[in-house]
Amino acid sequence: MLSQATLFLVILLVIGFIAKNPSLMFAVGVLLVIKAIGLDNKIFPYLQSKGINWGVTIITIAVLVPIATGDIGFKQLQEAVKSSYAWIALGAGIAVALIAKSGLTLLANDPHITTALVFGTILAVALFQGVAVGPLIGAGIAYLAMKVVEYFT
Repeated sequence: MLSQATLFLVILLVIGFIAKNPSLMFAVGVLLVIKAIGLDNKIFPYLQSKGINWGVTIITIAVLVPIATGDIGFKQLQEAVKSSYAWIALGAGIAVALIAKSGLTLLANDPHITTALVFGTILAVALFQGVAVGPLIGAGIAYLAMKVVEYFT
């Protein structure tokens, strides 16, 4: 008999397939394999406590690759600061990083919110051709919205 957790993961795998979301399918597949080989009690707590930080590190590495390859250097930076759009992008980058920081706080203090974020992401990908950018920014936006609601209530 399938456990509720395994059934939930299988449903997410099917939704990922329908939504053509390879990241979700890969993530669910890894978790199902870990459960199938019986290492879930050892690996899941570690993944839960360290996984988000690993993900942030991997994303940071990916963002820095153009600098490492020489595609982006001081010349490009100097040219960029001359553009008003570059200043808008700089501000947006700062805002997103700060919002995501709030998302980390929310996920650490209220991990069950991840379920709603995952479903929201799946719905957006499946129904609106959205792009899954991960739970951090979603959690950050949710955190800000919650603070606004708290302020006005």
